[in-house]
Amino acid sequence: MSGIILGKNQYGKAENRIVRVYRDTPRHEIHDVNVSTCLRGDFSAAHLAGDQSAVLPTDTQKQTAYAYAKSEGLLSIEDYGLTLARHFVADVAPVTGARIEIEEYAWERAVIDGAEHPHTWVRKGQDVRTAAITVDETGEYVVGGLKDLVILKSTGSEFAGFLTDPYTVLEPTHDRMMATALVAQWRFGAGDDGWPVDWEAVYADVKARLVEQFAVVQSLALQQTLFRMGQAVLEGHPEIVEIRLSAPNKHHFAYDLAPFGLENPGEVFHADDRPYGLIQATVTREEAPPPGPAWDLQRGWLG
Repeated sequence: MSGIILGKNQYGKAENRIVRVYRDTPRHEIHDVNVSTCLRGDFSAAHLAGDQSAVLPTDTQKQTAYAYAKSEGLLSIEDYGLTLARHFVADVAPVTGARIEIEEYAWERAVIDGAEHPHTWVRKGQDVRTAAITVDETGEYVVGGLKDLVILKSTGSEFAGFLTDPYTVLEPTHDRMMATALVAQWRFGAGDDGWPVDWEAVYADVKARLVEQFAVVQSLALQQTLFRMGQAVLEGHPEIVEIRLSAPNKHHFAYDLAPFGLENPGEVFHADDRPYGLIQATVTREEAPPPGPAWDLQRGWLG
């Protein structure tokens, strides 16, 4: 009988909801985030013998995340995540690696009597910005991203010429509605001088490029659209070396109005939320550096 050993392990504090308000001028600024921390190292004694002497409590990780939002600031989530991860690796002896995953929820200023209000906001629900930062003995890794970007176009999409078998009933189409709730994550390649990246500008431009390609590509397949999205991002941003895209196909089916004596030339649809096609792709540079642990998740990585 073979021996039984401890495999990969890690631990952290998931989903710390932090709201940082800057009040140093009459016009306040707000940053609303969800921060998950994860520590890696030799924690075998905790698993094998219940020995907690090398374990920094997850509550301490939570307190650090809140304290750093004040002491170190929370402007760009990438900078905040790097600072937090560096602290855990450099200042906590048993920790050899730290992973920080962040979601940011955007707010826009309320407009009162035609002017932006200095301390009142309305939640922007268009998408959620994300970042994943990993620091360990091999280096620093930054992945920017977004999720829940719901986009739709009423034409400019086709699906025909596909493989068929005895179970295929889908009819080909050269004019269909296409919609998705896009998830995109892009990996930055660290330069010799660290991270001289304008995180805010890069995020805004990457998002704009993704939406533009979705709109302008005459899509013969959602796969084609995803590749063109990734291609446009890499062409516009040499600091990005890889992008991963996940797109559920939010189907819209033309509704049969014939029983009511009505024609329906692509004007009335049934929005079908499930089941759905899930299309995923990675677009990368041939010379991209190895990802290291950049994609090792805070949750769900052990498999």
